[in-house]
Amino acid sequence: NYVAKPGTTIDVAPHFTRVAGEVTRRWPDFVSTQLPRARGIWVYLPPTYLENTAARFDVLYMHDGANLFSPATAYGGVEWQVDETMNAGASTGAIRETIVVGIESTSERIYELTPSVDPGRNAGGGANEYLAMVRTEIMPKVNGELRTLTGPEHTGVMGSSLGGLVSVYAAVHQADVFGVVGAMSPSTWWDGRMILGEVAAMPAQRPRRIYVDSGDSGVEQDDRANTALLDQALVTAGYVEGESLKYVVQSGAEHNERYWAERLPGALRFLLGAREHTAAAP
Repeated sequence: NYVAKPGTTIDVAPHFTRVAGEVTRRWPDFVSTQLPRARGIWVYLPPTYLENTAARFDVLYMHDGANLFSPATAYGGVEWQVDETMNAGASTGAIRETIVVGIESTSERIYELTPSVDPGRNAGGGANEYLAMVRTEIMPKVNGELRTLTGPEHTGVMGSSLGGLVSVYAAVHQADVFGVVGAMSPSTWWDGRMILGEVAAMPAQRPRRIYVDSGDSGVEQDDRANTALLDQALVTAGYVEGESLKYVVQSGAEHNERYWAERLPGALRFLLGAREHTAAAP
């Protein structure tokens, strides 16, 4: 079921009996020195990881980890179905087999996932500490205990709402860490759309691919207007629609987990599609 374009090859680490990966709440009481509130860290291991002990894998770090894998822990009882989506994509080669690390939020979610204080809320501003926690504490733990590929070419970050906001912020400030970035329904409105100024000043080193989306229904039409401004800011910064940037508006979609789950397969196909290499001349 793997399809390669003419003149290219696809890396495939075979698995023989497993069709599903494994999800665990691997570190249930992780405490950071940066943000000392306990949180759980979930890990999805793809099918080949469990069979081929020589294989190493890319890693995708995702925010709001309790919402990703299980309705029992997800907000409103609706999960993103990350493992189901990864398994289905792996079975056809549409999505590269990737380790997914789900980082739970704490009661300080607003502080942790926002880059600045929003004067209208008098809250926020802890994103640098949160991203430092990911980079200096969670990533070394993951790389030390699991068979990972490292470097920005093998590492991504993704989230929704405030998690989308902090992911775009990471795209600007931590491109040496994250090579692909996904922002679903990002809270572009935060602090007077401060993220647009950040994107405008994006340095030359930047993620190779960014995915951005929104719905068009519900409260404020899922902030569609501001997300469109973010898309245009990324284009102005040099991203190319359909190549290094994908922007999606889902008709009828609101700001919640149901619709993020529906858009997830397309997002992951763009960010984690099968890695192709130009074949050597015969």
